[in-house]
Amino acid sequence: MQIPYELILGWRYTRAGRATRRNGFISFISGVSMLGIALGVAALIIVLSVMNGFQKEVRDRMLGVISHIEVFAPGGGALADPQQTLAEIRANPNVVGAATFIAAQALLARGEDMKGTMVRGIDPALEGQVTDLAVTSQPTLAKLVSGQFGVVLGGELARAMGVREGDTVTLIAPSGQVTPAGVVPRLKTMTVVGTFDSGHFEYDSALVMMHQDDAAKIFRLEGPTGIRIKLKDLHQARQVALALSQSLSGDLLIRDWTRQNKTWFAAVELEKRMMFIILTLIVAVAAFNLVSTLVMTVTDKRADIAILRTLGASPKSIMGVFMVQGAMVGVIGTLSGLLLGLGIAFNIDVIVPALERLLNASFLPKDIYLISRMPSEPQYSDIMPIVVISLVLAFLATIYPSWRASRVNPAEALRYE
Repeated sequence: MQIPYELILGWRYTRAGRATRRNGFISFISGVSMLGIALGVAALIIVLSVMNGFQKEVRDRMLGVISHIEVFAPGGGALADPQQTLAEIRANPNVVGAATFIAAQALLARGEDMKGTMVRGIDPALEGQVTDLAVTSQPTLAKLVSGQFGVVLGGELARAMGVREGDTVTLIAPSGQVTPAGVVPRLKTMTVVGTFDSGHFEYDSALVMMHQDDAAKIFRLEGPTGIRIKLKDLHQARQVALALSQSLSGDLLIRDWTRQNKTWFAAVELEKRMMFIILTLIVAVAAFNLVSTLVMTVTDKRADIAILRTLGASPKSIMGVFMVQGAMVGVIGTLSGLLLGLGIAFNIDVIVPALERLLNASFLPKDIYLISRMPSEPQYSDIMPIVVISLVLAFLATIYPSWRASRVNPAEALRYE
């Protein structure tokens, strides 16, 4: 099979051959364009991989505390028939665990310190079915015994109030008792039996867990206010929530984990899109440097073009030669950037600590970010569009200079040769 001469000539003009050595400046500009494309593609892959890693890290820590789906009674009241609802939920093949709970808000006081908290009444025996935190903190949650009114506090909340295991705190329920002297807040002295650290500041600084029976007594409820659900695939939460809304009996509200933190996830997605657009401009600038490279190449090769035309080459063939040259620069630059970006993204957990030791600095202080390592998760759905856009931009940049080359008049080009 004979290789088209357009490919041969285009490749010769691209590589540093004899013709390129005669004009080192063109070779330099071509190399800069190739390097710019490679760095732009690599930067896009690295940045989006790190953002994906941060998103996954925060999501996993969040889902260590909250469940994939929550089913609860409207108005914050108790479920009418929790056992029947549990049975209907567990009948769904996507559900791997379900547990009842009580959700409420209260004030936690110790001395003059007072904090607003989210109270969660749980069944310690079932909690491990719905959250990873219950698995890692099982010995602590096992200390929650019905009737003993013990509480487990988030680590940040415990530190802010200056309490440790064995200390007592006062829980103040929002609804008070009516007495002849007026409405008196309901207070209950609770014993701190342990703390937990999920790595998510929102929950570590505000969540209080206690036994479900104790929570029902304090908040005067007849039973659990909701059911927490764990799925086989967390990404199917919306579909399963929709299916449960159609299959569960009774007036129930259903909320999946993506809606519980909808604002945060929307902000992350917006930030990813903006970073993608901004960094794509870097690739675009590098790709359109090919225009100047090819224009100078066309000017330098006017005699060659004229000779080819006199030998019978068509304008389409001449155009093809220079499109091949530009496309080669784009392909080599894109593939180089792809390899560089993936190499750094997959080894960022080694590269970043090495830079920290070299510079004697900490890029991610744990007391601020609660993450001590730089996370990275390259995703095919991000990488493929980057590669395609880079190649398309490089191809578009070759059209005008190649068209100019095809319009060269052989007689004019050879007049002064």
